[in-house]
Amino acid sequence: MRLPNSIGAALVWRYACHGLMLGLALANEARPAPSLPDRVLDALPYVEWIARYNYHLWIAAYLPVALWLWRADRAAFVHFLYVGGVMSLLRGLCVPLTGLGPSLGADVNAGLDPATLWAAWGAVLNPLSTLTGDGAHVHLTKDLFFSGHTATTCLLWLYCRGRPGLGTAALLGHVAVVAVVFLSRLHYSIDVIGAWAITFTVFTLVDRRWPIATTFARGAP
Repeated sequence: MRLPNSIGAALVWRYACHGLMLGLALANEARPAPSLPDRVLDALPYVEWIARYNYHLWIAAYLPVALWLWRADRAAFVHFLYVGGVMSLLRGLCVPLTGLGPSLGADVNAGLDPATLWAAWGAVLNPLSTLTGDGAHVHLTKDLFFSGHTATTCLLWLYCRGRPGLGTAALLGHVAVVAVVFLSRLHYSIDVIGAWAITFTVFTLVDRRWPIATTFARGAP
């Protein structure tokens, strides 16, 4: 299978998949769902400022490393964007299939009307409003299985590993983001474990079937 070897095409694909995933996740918000007990979350403190700035912290760990990958290996970066889109689509399907309730607080979005959900989709689809407003915090409370924060940074590390400096930065960013996920009560433990399992499986299957013409060997970071 040959895909357009274009940064622009890959970015459009990645963002379109992200938008579709958000739509599926928001549609799921209207469905009542039970919350689950979680031993890991019970053992850890909740840090309010981390919860408030979790998207900013994710971007700080994700974006610079992704841009570094682009500079280091354009082919790997394009491949990463296409596979990232596939991961978004999988997540959009998994969220309504699992139907988990909020990992923090009450199920306040159960029964939301379509007009409210449509307006929320427009707000969270816009990166600027997501970072400066409360739309994601208010309207995305049940987009749980699997963790997008964990999956995106794990996938980035899988593409960066084997290159000195870049692999280490990606791994450290991933570990930091997982800590953010737990300390902000953003996900259940199973959402993080599921993200690791699904991300590694998808990456391995795609890499075997459609390998990257890359200039560096994969190995330990």
